[in-house]
Order: sequence, then structure tokens, then C-alpha cells
Amino acid sequence: MFDTVLVANRGEIALRVIRTLRRLGVRSVAVFSDADADAPHVREADVAVRLGPSGRSDSSATETYLRTDQILAAARRTGAQAVHPGYGFLAENPGFARACADAGLVFIGPPPGAVELMGDKINAKEAVRAAGVPVVPGSQATAPTDEDLVAAADEIGYPVLLKPSAGGGGKGMRLVRDSADLPTEIAAARRVARTAFGDDTLLLERWVDRPRHIEVQVLADAHGTTVHLGERECSLQRRHQKLIEEAPSVLLNAETRAAMGAAAVRAAESCGYTGAGTVEFIVPGIDPDAPASPAEGVRDFFFMEMNTRLQVEHPVTELAVAVGADADRLDLVEWQVRVAAGEALTFTQSDISFLGHAIEARICAEDPERDFLPTGGRILTLDEPRGEGIRVDSGVAPGTVVTSAYDPMLAKVIAYGPDRPTALRRLRAALADTRILGVTTNTGFLRRLLAHPEVAAGRLDTGLVERTAQEQPALLAAPYSPANATTSDAPAADEPPSPAHLLYYAAALARHLELTPPADPSGWTDPFSLPSGWRLGGTPAWTTHRLRTPGQDPVSVRIRSITAGNVADATDNSGGPARELELRLDEGPAHRARAALAGDRLHLTVDGLRTTFSLATDATPGLAAGPVTWLGVEGDAWPLHAYDPVVESAAGAGAHHGALTAPMPGTVTVVKTTVGETVRKGQPLLVLEAMKMEHVIAAPHDGVVAELRASAGATVAMEDLLVVVTPAEDAAGEDGPAVPTAAPAEPAEVRS
Repeated sequence: MFDTVLVANRGEIALRVIRTLRRLGVRSVAVFSDADADAPHVREADVAVRLGPSGRSDSSATETYLRTDQILAAARRTGAQAVHPGYGFLAENPGFARACADAGLVFIGPPPGAVELMGDKINAKEAVRAAGVPVVPGSQATAPTDEDLVAAADEIGYPVLLKPSAGGGGKGMRLVRDSADLPTEIAAARRVARTAFGDDTLLLERWVDRPRHIEVQVLADAHGTTVHLGERECSLQRRHQKLIEEAPSVLLNAETRAAMGAAAVRAAESCGYTGAGTVEFIVPGIDPDAPASPAEGVRDFFFMEMNTRLQVEHPVTELAVAVGADADRLDLVEWQVRVAAGEALTFTQSDISFLGHAIEARICAEDPERDFLPTGGRILTLDEPRGEGIRVDSGVAPGTVVTSAYDPMLAKVIAYGPDRPTALRRLRAALADTRILGVTTNTGFLRRLLAHPEVAAGRLDTGLVERTAQEQPALLAAPYSPANATTSDAPAADEPPSPAHLLYYAAALARHLELTPPADPSGWTDPFSLPSGWRLGGTPAWTTHRLRTPGQDPVSVRIRSITAGNVADATDNSGGPARELELRLDEGPAHRARAALAGDRLHLTVDGLRTTFSLATDATPGLAAGPVTWLGVEGDAWPLHAYDPVVESAAGAGAHHGALTAPMPGTVTVVKTTVGETVRKGQPLLVLEAMKMEHVIAAPHDGVVAELRASAGATVAMEDLLVVVTPAEDAAGEDGPAVPTAAPAEPAEVRS
């Protein structure tokens, strides 16, 4: 066994590996960028080494976690004997694996040759095909030209899927349903592949409608033993990105499970694999309109690719797979280390079985209400769920600053139960108990997705999430979202307020309570220092709180005390039970309410209904609108800003019509325009990238580029001004030159 292991990664996977090393008695070495200097994985490790250029700060992945030379230098400096790559970054880089070997270090993963073979999707398909593993029909040339790809598509029929041969994680993948679109999509896919992977080789495969993504975990030692640990269902995806994973799959019968597992073992053996790896298959789904029939015999399945590393979703296998008569659970990281140290597996295929069910949800810094654009910020509150059958793999802590430099995944919540319904219920409850304030996440969205009738029934496919978003968006919408708090459909006086109205009430009351001074020991309080609305000889006045959330119109919440009609009531600041108040949202009906603070919880009772919100305030100096109130409920969270119409009006007067701002924090990767250029509506102007997702900024109307604030390589914050397009009618009079036709906008690329 090794004495010291360096973990060449960050976030939750680095923390996960470090904890296993500690349990094994192995000294751990972490590496970190300046942005991660105080990250949990750094604090947890025995030793930590900074990565990045000397003399200046640059936390980009290319200058830190992708620097092979600096990682090897850190290993030498700390006396590490082995390197664990985690997943992502250099985990599937054969050059890194070879560099470790050349430096006398053990790479905790498969041999470089296996990484290289399975990293080339074209050669990988040929290798497993020769081993008797079924593959998806598609192009077979080693480096197909554009003409080869078009010919292959014509031969196998549409729709087809374009994939970078050297890529992974969905980046650069293009679904093409019409032959007329194929040349354009080939050019776009090659461009992304060349930028992301340094290799623009593409392959083309037949697209399987309503496909299910099912993968098999394999484990192999260097003594000739390879086993599979059953499958994981990963069909709940969006833009080819996994959202929810579970084990076992409800689709597979015993015959298909055995056949798929055996095929995965053959695929691993075909490349001389050792360690933990995953063989991914595409499985035709069940047509929901077809008559029901029992699943008998072996279903069709096709090899898709092999991931030569530990997968993000490995915890569901660890929880759901039992080994031997004692039903022991496996630690896959432990077995990676043991195999790399030369140990043999102590169990065989016949010892392995499923026991119970496990489901995982990936919590990411992205906003479901803004098309899942990446988010960022400082985590103000972090409360991770606990309870029977619940496991959390997290890489963040209160105070962590989430930037656009790295992957958006913050944590994984995993639930185990004796059966699938129990695991589903536990995971939904755990996500409701997950409180992350300060950064917008997809936690609440995942909770609602798990309640989808098709998900509960196990009728999954990789297009279910996006179909639902288009056809039944209400199933996935957040009930408390400010987007639902329109005052045009405000309830009548005898109807209860909507959940979205409650969010605004809670934000206003939180700010209202902040106005109340501490209780005076003497018992007297100046009535004019309290937000009671008391006035001599009249009913209490309304206190108005103007609020806004990003992307929504501002609202006004008016509050007044019901029991402040005399001096005694108005000056009561004893800290006793919350007094009753009246609330109104804009011109809507008034409701009776009480609010009480208990630590970081705000208990709001409106018309007899009590709702508890998580509460945090971002008082970071320099915020334009002052402190931001964050409220969370049932896994969702929103920032609510104070709205000053005078300040906003002044700011708006300086903003030019046609100004385009950054929809997310990130880096400008491509600028496609210049000042003075005449553009058409929808024409791409620049590309913004954050957390491995690209977003195209397009012209909002015909016109002329009047200002260009962005440059390639520049880092921008959310809502920074990027470009201003003066409308055509303003840029030129009625007799001005016609605006030429431009090519249609390219779609935003999927992230990996």
C-alpha cells in the first residue's frame, strides 16, 4: 500500500478521495488554485500545494489543475508515490498517465494505452466490436471527412448524432434530423471539438429515439480478474448532461442485465483495463403508445463509450451493490487504490448482487428559470440534509465563492432505500431539506423532477426532461418563483395568497423586522423609531418595501400594524409574541400576517397558513442596491433586492436601447463583430463561456454596433455591458442603406 497519494483534482471528488485515503491510513496531498486556497478539500488534506503561475494570480484550469508539470512537481515535493486523478481535468488524459509513469509515480487508473484507446471513440468502437460487443450503426472511417459523414448519414438514415471522437461529457454533440442541416452542424461540431479537445475528428451514429442511457460499472485487477458491479440508469438528462442517476435500472430484466454486464467485461478486457471504469450503453426505450407486454429475453443495447475513470455517480453503486454472504458494501475509491498498489480483487462475479435501491441528484450552480445558465456568488448558508439512507458528497462550505472557472457541480445528494419508491421519497425529502443561500442552484428543480409521474413510474428516456419543459412546464416550475407573482391575477380578498406572493411577503417582513430596534431595558421606546406606522389620532400608516428579483418587474409590499392604534401598542417592543400585521402586494387585497425570526429561519403565517423560509442577507460592500435578502424554501432560493425607483430611473436613462449585458458570469471566448458593423436581428455577436457552457450573444434587432465593451479572453460579471446595437431606424434615416442579410444565429453549444 502507498504511504502518500496526491489527489490531482478539486471539489467534492477530491474531498471524497481524501477521506478514503485517511481511512486507509494513507497520507493525502491536495493541490489548489488561488481561488480554492481555503476550499474544503484543502483543509481536509494532510498537505496541500499551490498551483498556478508564480508572481501573479491565475486560477484558470489551464494554469492550475491542467498543468501536468506543476502537479508532478507537487508530487515530488511532497514525496507522493501515486496520483489519483479524480474525474474531469486530467483523469482521461493518456499523456498525463504516461507522464506519471515516466516520473516514477503510479497513476491510480487504467494503463495509458487503455485510456488512449477508449478515449478515441472511433477506435474504441472497433475494439469492442471485435470483442463481440454490439455497437450503434454509424461511420466507420478512422478520420472521416465531411463527405464520409454525409455518406454515412445517407446510408443509416436520419436522425443522426455527431460526436467529437476525442471528446466526452456531451460537449460538441449535435443531433441532426434533416440532411439539409448536416453540413452546417458538421462545421460547428468540428469547431467545438477543435477548441475543446484539440482534435476536430468526428464520428456519426444513428440516433435512437427515446433512448435510455444505462451504464455498467466494471472493476479489474492486474491479476486477470474483471467483474461488473451491475448497472446505473442515467437517462434523466438535459443537454446530454446527467441530472439524476440510480441503481439498479427498472428497465432491465435479469437476462438483459447479465448480457449487458458480460459485454461490459469484454469491453474492458479488450483494452487491457485495470481499476474502476464505466461502459456506457444506449438502450432503445419503450414506446409509451405501444401495447404493454412483459419484458422477456435480452433487450437490444449498443455500446456508446467507455469512461476510463471513476464516474460522478459511483455512490449509487456503492450503496446498492452488496458483496458476499455478509452483504458488504464496496468503496470504489479504496479498490482503485488497492488495485493500483498491486492487490488482487478478493471477490468474484458470483459474489455480487443488488440489495435495495439508490438514487443520486447532482446539485449545480445554475438557474433553471433562466434556461439553466451558470450562476455564481458566495455561499451564505449551507445546510446539507441528514437522515436514514441519506449520503451527501459535497465540495463546498459556508463562505465558498463559486466562480465560472470550474464545473458548476457543488454537491451530490444520494438516497438509499430497500426499494425504489422509498429511495425516491427519501431523496425528495432530502432535497427539500437542502438549504443553499447566496448562489442559485437547481436543487428545487431536481426535487420536482423526481415527482414527475413518468419518473415515479420508471418510464424514462434521455429526452423526458426537455420534452416536459416544452409540453408541461408547470410540472417543473417552482411554485414560489417570483415569475408567478403577477399582480394582474391577484387573488380576491377571500382567496389565500399564492406561494409566489408569500415569497415577497417574507422578504418584505424580513426587511421590516430589521427596522425594529433592540428592546430598551427601560421599557420605553420612541414610537417614531419603530416601523409600526403609528401616527397621532389616525390609523397606522403603511410602510412600503419596494423589491425586485432579477428578470422580474419590481413590486411593492405594504405593511402596517393592526394593533398600533394607540401609544401603548405602538411603543410595545418587549420582544414577546409577534404582533399581527396587514400586508398588501401592490394593489392586491390585504392579508393578516405574523412573522417571527428564529436564527436563520423566518416563520411567516398568512391567513392562518404558516410557511418557514430560510433567510440570509448578503451585505457585501459595494452592492449597488444595498444588502440582498436571500430566501429559500423546499430546495429553491431567490435573491430579493431593494428597489429604488429614483436610482433605477437614473441608471436606466444612461442605458442605450439595444444594450446587451452578460446573462451569466464567464469569459468571452469569441468576438464576431466590430464597432460600426451593420448587423441583422439574431446575428451572433460574441460567445460567452462559463462552467463549460457556451452562450451566444446575438443582435436583438437590425442595426449598427455602436459600442463594443468586450474582448476575447475578457472575464465579465453577470449583467456587465457587452455590446450596444443601435436600431436600424436610429442608425440611418428612412433613406439610409439597407441592412444586409446575415446568416442565422448558431445555437448555444451544450456544455459538458
